[in-house]
Amino acid sequence: MLSNEQELARRTRRAFLALGGGAVAGMAGLGWLSAGPITEGDIPPNFRKVLGLNESVVRSALYSNNNLAPTFPASAIGKLKPNGEEGLEDELVAADWRLEIKPYGSAGVTQKLAIGDIKTLPLHDETIEFKCVEGWSTVTRFAGARLSDFTAKFCAGSERAVCIGMNTPDGVYYVSVDMPSALHPQTLLAWEMNGEPLTEEHGAPLRLVIPVKYGIKNIKRIGRIEYTDTRPKDYWEERGYDWYAGL
Repeated sequence: MLSNEQELARRTRRAFLALGGGAVAGMAGLGWLSAGPITEGDIPPNFRKVLGLNESVVRSALYSNNNLAPTFPASAIGKLKPNGEEGLEDELVAADWRLEIKPYGSAGVTQKLAIGDIKTLPLHDETIEFKCVEGWSTVTRFAGARLSDFTAKFCAGSERAVCIGMNTPDGVYYVSVDMPSALHPQTLLAWEMNGEPLTEEHGAPLRLVIPVKYGIKNIKRIGRIEYTDTRPKDYWEERGYDWYAGL
């Protein structure tokens, strides 16, 4: 993991690009950004304001479902290293795994699906660049069902939600994603990687693949999905990272 200082420097550069040097210069530089109390494992509160502004500008000006992440030939595929064990500590019993889903709205009935239910959806595969906030990336092929297809079949009407929340079966790791990104045509619920079934360390039996976000949003071993009007909690946002985490 990057140190807070390294992460601050990296995100400062991104904010300069997104907002323009003139706007950021008006904030009186890094002295202003680094001001304010900081708790251990957190980032300066003023810098959180910049991240929030960066999110709103990038989302409104740059995001579109028509903007696709680059795809690559099979010859470019590398070996994706496992990164992060949060939520994977418990032994996986594949036969017992179920995905709990809570559709949008108070009338939505919680249901549980087996992996076989999800595999009835059309299969899509994509060879994309998986990017980590630590600065590395690996071209990887994933296959599974589009989250938009999953939503339409099992949670009809939930497209109207504001956000989607996901967590591991043990609740240790959790993410929240804005609905436009969740319904992006490249966002998958994946069960294969590089032509093989997912391994436990890469999120078997089902993981999120969302190429328009950094890897911290690509939750492994999904145990629950919920569609909401509010922003569910997010593991890395609570630790000072940009909630939007967009590319």
